[in-house]
Amino acid sequence: MPTSRETYIKRSGLRRNMDYGSLLKRAKEQMPESVKEKQRFEIPKALGHVEGNKTIITNFAKIAQALGREADHLLKFVLKELATPGVIRREMLIIGTKVSASRVNQKIREYAEEFVLCQECGKPDTKILKEGQLATLRCQACGAKRTVKARI
Repeated sequence: MPTSRETYIKRSGLRRNMDYGSLLKRAKEQMPESVKEKQRFEIPKALGHVEGNKTIITNFAKIAQALGREADHLLKFVLKELATPGVIRREMLIIGTKVSASRVNQKIREYAEEFVLCQECGKPDTKILKEGQLATLRCQACGAKRTVKARI
């Protein structure tokens, strides 16, 4: 009577005499391209200026797009962390107080670490999924899953 391993080998079409090296090579060929990439992801820097009592970030929509998240989600996080009012107008973020570029960049980096980057593999190929009351961050590259703050 064949064992379950032998049955699997027959069904999958694998030959019994395949060695480890050829199996490893075959597995690497079947991996998605996003896992194979060694490209380093860089968090975009905020560009802007102070205008009177307000700070204007001109590339805010591009930052949200590069992070792969909705601009409103990033906006809520940044404004809450800076404890200041603000609004998005024509792809620009207008913050109601004077804020240094380094503080804005720090908050964007914190957002990326919490809501974008996978803690297991460090890649930005993630999606936020809502599962009942919980929001989870699911990595498309390695399959890791972790809970994130549902509300900002």
